[in-house]
Amino acid sequence: MKVPSFELTEQNWVHRDELMKAIEEVVLSGQFILGKAVDEFEKAIAEYCGVKHGIGVANGSDALYIALEAYGIGKGDEVITTPFTFFATAGSVVRTGAMPVFADIDPNTYNIDPADIETHITSHTKAIMPVHLFGLPADMDPINAIAKKHGLKVIEDAAQAIGAKYKGRKVGTLGDTACISFFPTKNLGAFGDAGMIVIDDDTVADRCRMIRAHGSREKYVHEMMGINSRLDALQARILNTKLKYLDEWAGRRRVVATKYSELLARLGESGRVRLPQVGSEYHHVFHQYTISVESRDVLQAHLNSAGVASTVYYPIALHLQKVFAGLGYKEGDFPHSEKACKTVLSLPMFPELSNEQVAYVAETVKGFFA
Repeated sequence: MKVPSFELTEQNWVHRDELMKAIEEVVLSGQFILGKAVDEFEKAIAEYCGVKHGIGVANGSDALYIALEAYGIGKGDEVITTPFTFFATAGSVVRTGAMPVFADIDPNTYNIDPADIETHITSHTKAIMPVHLFGLPADMDPINAIAKKHGLKVIEDAAQAIGAKYKGRKVGTLGDTACISFFPTKNLGAFGDAGMIVIDDDTVADRCRMIRAHGSREKYVHEMMGINSRLDALQARILNTKLKYLDEWAGRRRVVATKYSELLARLGESGRVRLPQVGSEYHHVFHQYTISVESRDVLQAHLNSAGVASTVYYPIALHLQKVFAGLGYKEGDFPHSEKACKTVLSLPMFPELSNEQVAYVAETVKGFFA
């Protein structure tokens, strides 16, 4: 049996008529950048997340950068975030001229550890950027308490976690603003790059809109420096068509995750495999189902030989990336993040996975240990 890590062909086929109609509407409208389709999708996402504003941008990386810029974060400032995440999280900080400062993760959740944040705060710290990794929200109450104590902004990197909840509240409402990615492999994926900033603050939302359009509210009138990062209408219409199915797809992901956990329970109990840890106050949307295994690379080779694809998110912690060598970090500075990079493995995860495929993946993992 062949089991891919992720694939969209079945989903696209099931919804082919709706998607092709959405594409046709945009083609016939002749309006491809911003416009009605983008306005409607921005309003739909804002309503879904429970905020006043959605600002569509070209991709999730730009969403993070624009949010930071809108708060005036730049040269001489510091932003605390996690080293165990995709490059764009810290890369967006550097783009503003500010410096990323890392805090280690909680090894049980892979999210930033609130207990490690405060030790890294200085007079230059302006924001905390927690990442809701793999679809699991970070522990936001203590993060927000630290931010309030020190007068910091909280910018959620919700690239992987649209629809996830923390104590009944959706990501996107847990900080001052949040940034979402609609990369094709995300739970809600475009047919290319796309992103969104969600926020309640009217003034900052207005600044975000200006920054995405060369610092302009009015055509050819520029009030500030900005970039070209506008969401195109085609992606907006496709995403708005798919949005109605997002919770259903997330529900299936949770079913798949539950099946994995049930089938691998004995390995988890034995300590040979660490399964995802989800507290009762968290609603995980399982962008990834990630296990941790000491013999990760050998297990991955075993899975591959059996036709089961798997992925390592992420093999190198950000503080050890060559591009960040100038920050002065060294191996051993963030042991939980570094260990995660050596042990994590994401098993196949997408809504269309069959029960038979899930069982085959689990049996292949168990067969490795047997």
